[in-house]
Amino acid sequence: MRQLETIQLDYYYHVYNRGINGENLFYTDGNYRHFLKLYKKYIFPVAETFAWCLLKNHFHLLIKIRSEEEICAGFSINSEKAEKKPSQQFSNLFNAYAQAINKQNNRHGSLL
Repeated sequence: MRQLETIQLDYYYHVYNRGINGENLFYTDGNYRHFLKLYKKYIFPVAETFAWCLLKNHFHLLIKIRSEEEICAGFSINSEKAEKKPSQQFSNLFNAYAQAINKQNNRHGSLL
């Protein structure tokens, strides 16, 4: 089995994903806004965003993962999120968005 590399601090990444089986990820204008709201919540504290493109069935992000000092400074001292890794923040984003779309469209299972 291929071992996945972990996301490194202070590195640039092109992150992209598409809907499972080519299905849509975004159905309404509100879906785009909700994705960006979740993105701000989960990704902004751990990554600087240079460009993004949200298309109906996939998206692209051009980001740089922040340094450990920048990440820690972005969270309050008492926040348990200060211990979160960037990979966990992406997982949180994708899971939260999938749950919202599943609820909206009365569906279940993977979205990405």
